[in-house]
Amino acid sequence: MSGTADNYARRMTGGEALAEMLRAHGADRMFGMGGFQLLPFYEAARALGLQHTLINDERCGAFAADAYARVTGRPGVCDGTLGPGVTNLITGMTEALNAGIPMIVLAGDTNRLHAWKNMTQECRQVDILTPASKELIRIEDASRIPELVRRAYAIATSGRPGPVVLDVPEDVCHGELEFTADDFWVDEAHRSIPGKRMRPAADDLARAAGFLGKAKRPLILAGGGIHLSYAHEALQELAETLNVPVAHTMSGKGSIACTHALSAGLYGRYSRIANDLIEKSDCLLVVGGKLGEIPTKRFALMPDGVPLIHLDILEEEIGRTTRTEVGLWGDAREGLTDLLTELSDSATGQRTMRQDYVAEVPVRMEKWKTEASDRLNSTERPINMARMLNELNKVMPAESVLVADGGFAGHWTGFLYDTKLAGRTYIADRGMASIGYGLPGSIGAQLGVPDRPVVGITGDGGFNMAIGDLETALRTKAGCTICVVNNAASGYVKALQHSMYDGKYQSSDLVEMDYAKIASAFGCTGIRVEDPDDLGNAIQTGIDETDRPTVIDMIVTRDPAKMLPAVDSRVLKVEKGDRPI
Repeated sequence: MSGTADNYARRMTGGEALAEMLRAHGADRMFGMGGFQLLPFYEAARALGLQHTLINDERCGAFAADAYARVTGRPGVCDGTLGPGVTNLITGMTEALNAGIPMIVLAGDTNRLHAWKNMTQECRQVDILTPASKELIRIEDASRIPELVRRAYAIATSGRPGPVVLDVPEDVCHGELEFTADDFWVDEAHRSIPGKRMRPAADDLARAAGFLGKAKRPLILAGGGIHLSYAHEALQELAETLNVPVAHTMSGKGSIACTHALSAGLYGRYSRIANDLIEKSDCLLVVGGKLGEIPTKRFALMPDGVPLIHLDILEEEIGRTTRTEVGLWGDAREGLTDLLTELSDSATGQRTMRQDYVAEVPVRMEKWKTEASDRLNSTERPINMARMLNELNKVMPAESVLVADGGFAGHWTGFLYDTKLAGRTYIADRGMASIGYGLPGSIGAQLGVPDRPVVGITGDGGFNMAIGDLETALRTKAGCTICVVNNAASGYVKALQHSMYDGKYQSSDLVEMDYAKIASAFGCTGIRVEDPDDLGNAIQTGIDETDRPTVIDMIVTRDPAKMLPAVDSRVLKVEKGDRPI
């Protein structure tokens, strides 16, 4: 909260008031590209010493703000100017909306005196931005700026978090008004997520405990809500106390460490052992997950007749895709804590009853690794993706953060990358799974946790989309490492075309590029790797370089039959009009 000892009236522009409120909320990193409408805000940010980062593409700014929010728990802040500036934010905003990531979006808008007179770059941006945001707040009166910024933070951090737009007309931002220090107070609960917590109803908890307490082969299915609630300790305590294995979605990776004896790994479209456990389970506890298409194998994985308990902060997600025996509406951490309390009297008996069951998990996981060893340790050239992920697992420090782009990069890392700690050390843009997230997401994550190694995985197609912001990484001295999975193709699409159309391809091939040379031309460290035996040293070199970004150009398989992230590198045979699940 700003100091109020000298509570004299001060004349300020609307832009200054915005900057003061952001500073009061602890916004220490912002991403955007300026325009006339928000110039007073930019000047105020400079004068106040706020860290505003010029981005080369507004979409990348939204992605960077999203990743920053994921690693810090504080709302990411991004901005765009009237028209094309703010419409470029839509993809990143929708990613944050679908993934539950808190974000404050400043949108410059027209001068109200001349609105709808075909002003330069004018469009129906309020109508465009609204469905991509949790809430859009248009500031019509500059005197309400402190109040409405507080409101934006409250909405962004409460319940299921999301992006909130502050639409700022030019005359509101440039106009002057008197404020006092007392205007700039902050609700401390809304500086970060979760802003407020709510508990499931007691009778629902009792019903859930009844099903879970008698189950011999229960399984927890953890989603991204574990991270949003910071429920990692509560989840691990329940799992260890009651002897219940934990499988996770891509967003839920890190709910417990992948290396934990109770971790069953990823479930859904790609699975090591988790899908088998689901099929043989007698009770499923879903926590902070939406049970969408990928984790449910297009809504076909969940077994019939098995009671399913669903704990989620968003009531409408409960029962949306899968029949639910008990719905627990509330915060993940509080719900897990209360559920364990409800089961405390029978905890010792449950733990004993399931000893043989949970002993299967590490044994089966080791068996899977043995069966996959020829791919995990492959010496083939071009490089096998499984070998690349295996080397990454060996080199990455426990506290490091891996950022995975959408599509090819996301599915391979979701399947094969192992977190070594509980927490948000793995970031994949699963809200929209947009390609192009890898580089800007790595920038945002690295600036959010500057003392921890950040490694990004992106395909060559995804890197091409965002390559201009390699300059941003260099300028900000973001020492992240970007691994470009170079297969000279839009890999996922080419693999699907291979499966569906018998080797006939359309618009899925790219020109072979040397991204190491391109990175060097930008002034970054560039490394090209063609021999799998060189992967470990290259990744370590990137991690050790902390003053500027490193790009590792990894030459991986060109064979579309080996591009999908399955243990046996299989390509599923599908019929036209269908999708592999």
